[in-house]
Amino acid sequence: MKPGEVVIVGAAETDEIGHVPTHSALRLNVESAVNAMNDAGVSIDDIDGIAGTGNYPIDVAHDLGIAPRWVDNTSVGGCSYLMHVRHAAAAIATGMASTVLITHGESGRSQNNQYPYQVEPFSPWGQYETPYGVGGMYSNFTIPVLRMMKETGLTHEQLASVPVAQRRWANLTPRAAQRDLITEEDVFASPMIAYPFHRLQCCLRTDGGGALVVTSAERARDLPGAAVHVLGTGEASEHPVVSQMGDFTSSRAFRTSSAEAFRQAGMSPEDIDHLMVYDAFAHLPIFGLEDLGFVGRGEAGAFIAEGHTSPGGQLPMNTNGGGLSYTHTGMYGMFAIQEAVRQVRGEAAAQVPGLRTSFVQGVGGMFMAAASLILANDVP
Repeated sequence: MKPGEVVIVGAAETDEIGHVPTHSALRLNVESAVNAMNDAGVSIDDIDGIAGTGNYPIDVAHDLGIAPRWVDNTSVGGCSYLMHVRHAAAAIATGMASTVLITHGESGRSQNNQYPYQVEPFSPWGQYETPYGVGGMYSNFTIPVLRMMKETGLTHEQLASVPVAQRRWANLTPRAAQRDLITEEDVFASPMIAYPFHRLQCCLRTDGGGALVVTSAERARDLPGAAVHVLGTGEASEHPVVSQMGDFTSSRAFRTSSAEAFRQAGMSPEDIDHLMVYDAFAHLPIFGLEDLGFVGRGEAGAFIAEGHTSPGGQLPMNTNGGGLSYTHTGMYGMFAIQEAVRQVRGEAAAQVPGLRTSFVQGVGGMFMAAASLILANDVP
């Protein structure tokens, strides 16, 4: 795939995000799909590829009357939707599909006809972590952040600065679930969930969805939607459970996927104007800044605390408020892509002026897997 020959031409979320108890998870997928197709100016008859997690590609295709000749139901947690874009780009570049619809929808808060999440006792997590008292994502993710604090000097105050910085962006974003400005003191005053995470350092639990329409740059010339060029993509995996990370202070999956995206695009961190790093918990943007090469080892905490990722900073990051303040349905990756597309198009609520490029970094299953996208409003 040559950089920029595949584009995102439609991007939209569900009409509402946050608390939508009237909508099943399937309805959230379908509603976002219709909104994205309307944004792209395409009809059901134009779609010949479909992607999503689990059974949703089949369910959505059936609901909408789409007869796909290419299907992808890759399901590796929150970064799945970034992988879907990568796989769709490869399918379009090789002629396996011409226009791909990627959908997401979760009733994460209301649990309305939501596929249940469970840890199977025979899985690596069920065998090697759950018996030792690891009860969920918040307790799993204490392992890498505590090691990072010990080895790099990351402080509690710096970790608390992450939700503070992202709330500054959410304050400018009307659709964000949590908009009130907060301080580090507010973070420390919120309930302790699993040391060192306080509640404000943990993601939201919401309902919502989003969808994308991906096609060739040539096909996009005939469509009314503003095309966002896919310049580079990457994907990787490392381990089935977080306790098996090779280095608790760095994600190999982050490093591998981002390096591949930069290689494809022929770019480096210096070429990136805007960054979206999946933030289910406050330490993930810190890992992202360091593993993607935007700052040196042990520098990310201070970089955020000093305001460099906040409005007016040198590297705007998570400009919708992220999973900590905007929304988090359970798998956040789709919403990170949506905000990157809005920023590149110049349509974001908290728009960064003069922005040309955006890097989106996703994670799935506590650093189990990762995926990367580099998006731009033109081709270099």
